[in-house]
Amino acid sequence: MTFLQPVVLFGLPLILAPVIIHLLNRLRHRPKPWAAMRFLVSATRHSASHARLRQFLILACRTLAVAALILFLARPLAGGWLGWALSPKPDAVIILLDRSASMEMQTGGESKRRQALRLLAQAAREFEDSSRLILIDSATRTPQEIARAATLEQLPSAQPSDTAADVPAMLRAAFDWLIENRSGPAEIWLASDGQRSNWLPEDGRWKSVVAQLDSLSQKVRVRLLTLNQTGGANGSITIRELSRHAHGGKSELRFVLDAQRNHSGAASVPLTLTLNGEKSAVDVAMDEPSLRWRHKIELGPGREGGWGSFSLPLDANEHDNTAYFVYGADTPLLATVVSDDARLARFFQFAAASREAKEAELFSTPDLDGANFDGRTLLIWQSPLPSGKDAGRLQSFAASGGVVVFFPPGRPDPGQFGGLSWGSVQEAEGPEGFRILRWNEEEGPLARSDEHTSLPLAQTSFEKRQPVRGQKGALAAFEDGTAFLVRQNLGKGAIYFCSSLPDAAWSGLGDGPVLVPMLQRMLEAGAGRVQQVSAATCGELSAADQSLAWVSVDSVTNKDIRTQAGVYRAGARLLAVNRPAAEDDPEMLDPDEARKLFGDLPVQMLEEQHFQSGPLQGEIWRFFLFAMLLFLLVEGILILPARSQAAPKVREGAA
Repeated sequence: MTFLQPVVLFGLPLILAPVIIHLLNRLRHRPKPWAAMRFLVSATRHSASHARLRQFLILACRTLAVAALILFLARPLAGGWLGWALSPKPDAVIILLDRSASMEMQTGGESKRRQALRLLAQAAREFEDSSRLILIDSATRTPQEIARAATLEQLPSAQPSDTAADVPAMLRAAFDWLIENRSGPAEIWLASDGQRSNWLPEDGRWKSVVAQLDSLSQKVRVRLLTLNQTGGANGSITIRELSRHAHGGKSELRFVLDAQRNHSGAASVPLTLTLNGEKSAVDVAMDEPSLRWRHKIELGPGREGGWGSFSLPLDANEHDNTAYFVYGADTPLLATVVSDDARLARFFQFAAASREAKEAELFSTPDLDGANFDGRTLLIWQSPLPSGKDAGRLQSFAASGGVVVFFPPGRPDPGQFGGLSWGSVQEAEGPEGFRILRWNEEEGPLARSDEHTSLPLAQTSFEKRQPVRGQKGALAAFEDGTAFLVRQNLGKGAIYFCSSLPDAAWSGLGDGPVLVPMLQRMLEAGAGRVQQVSAATCGELSAADQSLAWVSVDSVTNKDIRTQAGVYRAGARLLAVNRPAAEDDPEMLDPDEARKLFGDLPVQMLEEQHFQSGPLQGEIWRFFLFAMLLFLLVEGILILPARSQAAPKVREGAA
């Protein structure tokens, strides 16, 4: 219907006007008998003027056809009533589909994702003949044109995934498509459950992408389909920490797991443990909606690696019921110490000794060129921060899965590493010194022991400290808020800054109850650097990893490592892929808050039929296309040769 509007509005008057004028002339000028001679006299005079008029009309039609062609190629826009008349429906409907793991929550016997697809297909059906339908899903963010709305639910890019959604990035993908395709008026349909961790309302990208959409020459409108209704009873499980320990000729796996429920009440939750394909049951008592659970698995005398998972019973969302893990072979974990102070270096060597009683390797900074970090999982640095070539080696060490911990040099240091640097040395004013009152006891190098015993940080005295500048994630802090231990992720590994030294003039760290378990846990955390196993977050796999030929280990059918959680193998390498931890966050974004994120863009709910604000701009290129064809048609009629008169017949026998 959109293509016929220019014909109806502009073509019909042009066609009817000559007919009406001709009829009026016939009524006013009826032929009279005495006018015959007058007609013969003026016929010759009119024939010359008629020829000149015909040539002028042919030239005018050609000129107007060329002008209409130029305007058609320019694709001009019209606003106001003309824009509405020429383009009552959008030129493109861009569907942004959130298919994160949380969208698989069942409500009314149907997942939120399937509800969204069904409602979107119904709404898009009336646009499929007049508008381009474009699907951008949260997992790939790759635009895909849809021919028919009914096929929306069957598309591979609309199926379940274990990824998270990034709504600002999806809007940016929609903006890029509008720019690349020079689309006319467009509507963006966004279907999501409103999970706050997916919308990222505090992200600075919101202002940027909304301003870009609002600055487009064509009008862009937004419709929201929110599916924030409460689902059924649901639980989730996540592995926070995993380490392998050897004792008495045997080894064991130690886990720290988080379990959550969206309902309260004491209950015994049955867990299914899968270890290298063998399943067993474990009951966990949950008195609260959330639980941090520590568990051990005996591996026996075997030294090889393997894989496994923890699974909850089926509930309202099966995509957050399983947590996968892989573990490497029982290999020695070794450390390297870099320090110019031999006395301090001895503390670090003993504290970071491996379970095979192998001391950490020691290097001074001038001899660092001869250091070989192969087979090392922990690097302890107690010197001025590295720069140049040394800094590059440490960054590569951490990025490959190792752990680097920096201790104060004890003197001013202008350098920095990973955006962190050292401040000036501070001494405590009172006899009690600096005191640590809070630290992370749930995970990390300062967590409680397997017997739920806290490290004696609160009883450790600190007389000197060298504060960390540019800190991001403080795992422990002094009473005045100054950080004691700072962590920052780097690639597959991490870097730490500790603000005090195991020296009697500095602190009581040299006694060992804090320093030894802290360094031992860091030593184990870097094990992924020397083992052919690793973990990744679904949807965040690096380009190098995606290029490998991965085969699913935990499932009979082969899964897509980019969008589905599980255990995968590529050659000798094992990889555990889990859904993002943020997908377990139950906090939802209020619809009114969601509307405000779009600024001045017209925003309404998908089920609302009319927009109340903002003039629509419509493309009028179709009018110029039909006008060009009309001018060419008229020209073709004018250049037709005149009908030749028949020669007079000669009767037979005439002289």
